[in-house]
Amino acid sequence: MKLLRHGPSGSEKPGIVDAEGKMRDLTGHVDDIAGHALTPEGLESLAAIDPSTLPSVAEGTRIGPCVGAVGKFICIGLNYSDHAAETGQAVPEEPIVFFKATSAICGPNDEVLIPRGSEKTDWEVELGVVIGREARYVSEAEAMDHVAGYCVINDVSERDFQIRRGGQWVKGKSADTFGPIGPWLVTRDEIADPQDLAMWLEVDGHRYQDGSTATMVFGVAHLVSYLSQFMSLQPGDIISTGTPPGVGMGQDPQTYLKAGQTMRLGIAGLGEQTQRVGQA
Repeated sequence: MKLLRHGPSGSEKPGIVDAEGKMRDLTGHVDDIAGHALTPEGLESLAAIDPSTLPSVAEGTRIGPCVGAVGKFICIGLNYSDHAAETGQAVPEEPIVFFKATSAICGPNDEVLIPRGSEKTDWEVELGVVIGREARYVSEAEAMDHVAGYCVINDVSERDFQIRRGGQWVKGKSADTFGPIGPWLVTRDEIADPQDLAMWLEVDGHRYQDGSTATMVFGVAHLVSYLSQFMSLQPGDIISTGTPPGVGMGQDPQTYLKAGQTMRLGIAGLGEQTQRVGQA
């Protein structure tokens, strides 16, 4: 299934994509794409609904973030060896874990705003993993049973805030609009291998990132198991799993976003995002 949320920001309704790629309204069947709806039982109930019986969503309707009421937005740093190299840092021996504020979350095609005082706002296409079953001290062999599905994430980052503003990457990762997710949550059964997905990102038509989840240092199952040793993971929590090379900080000379530019990015099987860049 491809699940989504549609409508004005703050009042999104649940939806689903039918076999023809059209959006359908799930209102009346589920309150939101969140919580219980993401559990195995909730997804089974949604899978039993015939999308052709649901009302159509008007073409051009805004698509919101594909998961509602996100509890934790967990991110993994330097999880591609070639990205670590372009930043001049060593490949980590264990996953580097940080958080993005959930207030950074926005729709996949919403405007991304450069924060006030920023000169180094950067892009990062990433595979998002959405938790569907509580995970606490799970093994790597058990980990995938706790995944509801996957989505595209743009882990927008302000590099000066991230690196030079007193530590803790969260300051460079959490500005409003720095977490576009979607367009869809694609359930786990539709993705044969999350470690073999092409991913890319363009700015104003120039392709900067062109990679694959195959080159992750730590794969999805390892990350879910690893994180569950330090905190419980709940349905609706999101793990953003790192980015391949090609970020602005890695260019020569370094290249950062400017108001008026357009980002376009996607992951095979998970859809595409398009964001115009504005100024806060």
